[in-house]
Amino acid sequence: MLRAVALPVMLLAAAMVTVAGDPSARNKSDEPEAFDIEPPILKQNLSAEPLPATGTPDAEVARLEKQLERAKRNADGAERLYKIGVLAKVEVEQRLLRIVRTESDLATARVTRAKEKVAEEESRVASGENVKDELDAAKATLAQLTEAAQVAVAKRERAELEAAEANVRRQQKLLKLGSADKSDVDRAQEKLAELRAPKN
Repeated sequence: MLRAVALPVMLLAAAMVTVAGDPSARNKSDEPEAFDIEPPILKQNLSAEPLPATGTPDAEVARLEKQLERAKRNADGAERLYKIGVLAKVEVEQRLLRIVRTESDLATARVTRAKEKVAEEESRVASGENVKDELDAAKATLAQLTEAAQVAVAKRERAELEAAEANVRRQQKLLKLGSADKSDVDRAQEKLAELRAPKN
């Protein structure tokens, strides 16, 4: 019986001495691994569309559209992942809230871009360069986008309020179970109070 236990212990000790004595094993941590190096950009990942100049409303709209697509892809199937136990309910809620926030930001950016378009058209009409029909069309587009932005902002505020209320309930349940602190509940209630406070 003693031999059966001693043999594996001796083999393990011999293996540890061999690894400790091998200088190449110690130097491997200093060398870059294959995953430490960034892979090259593949041609199929590049877009043929020219990128708008950064800092412009067009660039902001393009960035937010891509961000919205990414948020929707992340939220796709999140409910299914929650049901099979891969994701927490909080993560599913956060992914859905991220979509609503991005939609609101995108609607606001589109309004900003439409305002610039109206200003351009007004300056063209003032210089006699353009016809008034294009200005009227730009103003109508601005009115539609402004209304859509107001709806998106209201939807965002409602979603954030619902998420804050759910967080308060969740923190209170965790406190009763002993998995949360009173400070967590207080922070959640403060966040909810901030969202319920009237906007100036």
